[in-house]
Amino acid sequence: MTQHAPDDPGPTLDALAELATLALAEARRLGASQAEVAANDERGLNVNVRMGEVESVERTRDRGVAITVYFGKRKAQASTADLKPESLKRTVEMACAIARHTEEDPAAGLADPERLARAPRDFDQWHPWPIEAEAAIELALEAEAAGRAFDPRIRNADGAGVSTQAGLHVYANSHGFLGAEKSTSHSISVALIAGEGEAMQGQHWYSAALRAADLEPAAQVGRKAAERTLARLDPRPAPTGDIPGAVRARGGAQPGGAPGGRGLGRGAVPQGQLPARRRGPAPVPALGADPGASAPAAWLAQRRFRRRRRGHPRVAADRRWRARRAMCSARYSARRLGLESTGNAGGVHNLEVAANAEGFDAMLKGMRRGLVVTELMGQGVNTVTGDYSRGAAGFWVEDGAIAYPVDELTIASNLRDMYAAIEAIGRDIDPRSATAVGSVLVGRMTVAGGAGG
Repeated sequence: MTQHAPDDPGPTLDALAELATLALAEARRLGASQAEVAANDERGLNVNVRMGEVESVERTRDRGVAITVYFGKRKAQASTADLKPESLKRTVEMACAIARHTEEDPAAGLADPERLARAPRDFDQWHPWPIEAEAAIELALEAEAAGRAFDPRIRNADGAGVSTQAGLHVYANSHGFLGAEKSTSHSISVALIAGEGEAMQGQHWYSAALRAADLEPAAQVGRKAAERTLARLDPRPAPTGDIPGAVRARGGAQPGGAPGGRGLGRGAVPQGQLPARRRGPAPVPALGADPGASAPAAWLAQRRFRRRRRGHPRVAADRRWRARRAMCSARYSARRLGLESTGNAGGVHNLEVAANAEGFDAMLKGMRRGLVVTELMGQGVNTVTGDYSRGAAGFWVEDGAIAYPVDELTIASNLRDMYAAIEAIGRDIDPRSATAVGSVLVGRMTVAGGAGG
């Protein structure tokens, strides 16, 4: 990231589109059979404060053009941050030179032309926030101060921040497609620390939106961070054994992806392997009506074209599928596996998971005794075998209500078994997420804690 002047206008969408068109023409002139170009110009303002003092003020700028060329089944990519036409032509020449010496890959190539979106859509993503650094600092200070003043047990802070980002994006390819969009994103965050010595606990809260007017008030963000921090004081060891568990939607826990996951990435594809949850006819609880279904299924709807939502894709078509269908994210993955791409190379887009339970409190009452997971640590998830082992923290539930916080525990299970053990999905959706799924109740998960079962 480089510094830039606040009044630097930068390129327009039309200018980026012209650069993409120039790069495609140059690739065609040099003999490429297919080519695609992605151009972007992003800028932002980030301020951070801690304990009432300003820590950093950063204006960011990130721009560049990446071009991928295909010579038959040979592929290469090159990129540049220099948007001058002569630099762009040299970048295309470099990509073409590399492609002539790469190994052929039968799955290489652009997406099929009929899968490309042709009609432009307005997703209402462009809401610039003309906030100056001084005003952003005041908001961050207000958020942190509200959290620190909430309770005398909050004695320290990891800081507060305000961020605003705006970006222009263009994608074009040799099938004649050219798409352009502009989008914004804004946030306010606070991280606090309560307690003393080894008993200290830290938590955070944040508000994020495409439009600044949709952000939570700064003081409210601070108070929520304080409430979450105080709730973590005096944790106890969790019982060990196979127990029911609920993964809370609000608060940041991500249980290896919502049902449906991130899609099949390229990592498992060279061996022709599929995620564990695709193999075998493991039952999935019925979470929505499907009159034509011959077996129960969890229903997921991908609402790709909803306006002013954080999870919309840049190029996509609307789809709906059942949980037992593997999501082959990209054209490459689909071709290697002999399947059809679902267009999820960038992840899931405004995914909605049907709920079959009411609020979070009702879910706890139904669970009676078990674990609520609010934090997951580490990367111990194997999406090929399904093996799952991650550090966690949360709360212990007795008699259908939260009894006390727990930490220093490990969830060790298998994604296939955990998905099959889902008993309820609540309606307590976190609006900040691109995946609209409530808290998930898993009937049984293996937990290693420091206490007996």
